[in-house]
Amino acid sequence: MLDDAAAIRLLREGDIEIVGRLVESTNNALFCTVTRHCPDPEPDEAVAAVYKPTIGERPLDDFPDGTLTRREVAAYAVSEVSGWRIAPPTVLRDGPFGDGMLQLWIDVDDAIDPIALVVDSDPRLRRIAVFDAVVNNTDRKAGHLLPDATGHVWGVDHGVCFSAVPKLRTVLWGWRGQQLTDEECEVLVGLRHEMDGELGDRLRELLHPVEVAVTVRRIDRLLDAPRFPQPDPRRPALPWPPV
Repeated sequence: MLDDAAAIRLLREGDIEIVGRLVESTNNALFCTVTRHCPDPEPDEAVAAVYKPTIGERPLDDFPDGTLTRREVAAYAVSEVSGWRIAPPTVLRDGPFGDGMLQLWIDVDDAIDPIALVVDSDPRLRRIAVFDAVVNNTDRKAGHLLPDATGHVWGVDHGVCFSAVPKLRTVLWGWRGQQLTDEECEVLVGLRHEMDGELGDRLRELLHPVEVAVTVRRIDRLLDAPRFPQPDPRRPALPWPPV
């Protein structure tokens, strides 16, 4: 598997060829190959990827139209700065159906059941739960958790994150109310620092300024009271369907 920097370069520069549609997606996600043609005698570089054109987004009542692909890229920016490698490498670029999100395809280890990981509160999911609290993920389903053959668990489908309204909906409530670890707090401190720098600048290119400011406040609250959030009794706590 390519390292993240090489994957990002390939996703940005490669030629996109559509292979088929991911029929379970509600936003016309397309499976494709991305190929970067290299001069002889070097072999061409190619990866599988998911392409979500902005034009294919399904309108939602609680998110502005045409913003979901940018939210996916914003989630990758937060993931990258955290060092936790939660979201796969993701870029915003032009494609066969116009502007859209292009994300590295993850080959899933079918021997690992993501539902069992959730039920057992697998410790590999803790950092994803912290990440979701930072980005205000409104749709963390078990099916959005992708364990690979190395044992790493990725998180995907972050198009409905960063709402300015607190509406965390997730299947990862196994640590609710528990104390954050020193390492988790260190990552949050790093994110908070970068929100005043390059990460904040990047997010302001992708999100509404209010959404960026509220993201800062979410990090501050997590650091002020370093515990996993509790479900809000006034709002649905679980996405539907949860898988």
